[in-house]
Amino acid sequence: MAKIVTLGEIMLRLSPPGTCRFIQARSFDIFPGGGEANVAVSLAGYGHEAYFITRLPRHEIGQIAVNALRAFGVHTDYISRGGSRIGLYYAETGSAMRPGKVIYDRSHSAIAEASPADFDFDAAFEGAKWFHWSGITPALSAGAALLTRLACEAAKRVGAVVSVDLNYRNKLWTPAEARSVMRPLMDYVDVCIGNEEDAEMCLGFKPDGVDVRKGVTDAEGYKGICTLMAEEFGFKYVASTLRESLSASHNGWKALGFNAATKEFYVSRRYDILPITDRVGGGDAFAAGLIHGLLTKPSPGEALEFAVAASALKHTIPGDFNCVSTDEVETLAGGDASGRVQR
Repeated sequence: MAKIVTLGEIMLRLSPPGTCRFIQARSFDIFPGGGEANVAVSLAGYGHEAYFITRLPRHEIGQIAVNALRAFGVHTDYISRGGSRIGLYYAETGSAMRPGKVIYDRSHSAIAEASPADFDFDAAFEGAKWFHWSGITPALSAGAALLTRLACEAAKRVGAVVSVDLNYRNKLWTPAEARSVMRPLMDYVDVCIGNEEDAEMCLGFKPDGVDVRKGVTDAEGYKGICTLMAEEFGFKYVASTLRESLSASHNGWKALGFNAATKEFYVSRRYDILPITDRVGGGDAFAAGLIHGLLTKPSPGEALEFAVAASALKHTIPGDFNCVSTDEVETLAGGDASGRVQR
């Protein structure tokens, strides 16, 4: 298995129990999580040597996040300690026609105020085969955007594959701001992951024939932008999740992959996910599954099927982390969605 490095922010998620609303809550469940941290947890579970780079306060609340990563086998050697706070976010789980809701409290977090002096990227990337980051990290601050670029440069110095999950967040920046930062960073990227909104807001590509709010996710509409993105930025592989948001409790889920070398497209099987336990982290589970698949599977198509199955399973698990094994993903990808008790 490979050494894989991820960089980003890990936060503490505070959620009312079950499907309670914020204003009903008298207590909150705590779930550590964040895009790249979620990816690292999945990859460690698949047997890889996963490292997560971030900056966290030295106090006990910051230690909650460090302990959570260690519990799932993620290496924390290159986490810098400093700053005054860990980012928080509040997540209310939707149900049926009531959508979920997220409220961020992450301003001035330790990683957003980090500087290059807080990290030794050359040491962190020694022997690394893959580096993964997401568009959330450079959106945090100008300093975090600089760290992202420096990490990409360190990854390229050791010949690592670089992947990005575009992950546009309109509560962090505008499309114009996103494009001004993200498009130059694409020069370092080999594998690009994102949905229809990410591609448009971060890079300026919009698919035809897509309306996720009405459950319309025609894969044909994505093929054109996958080709254009690969041509413009030199991506070797482009993948897009195709979510049909039928309700907060019911989604259709599949994905499209494009191999730029062979010009081949792959469309995965579709999963009908009902009911959804927790969709937070579903995209991260897909990214981790795709990385594992591209490293270990004989074909990009099989890698895509592993990624979609992994992310479908994540929708059944509370919290940000995808607590599944390779065997469990392989079982679902192989067609066994019966959910029968394993004895």
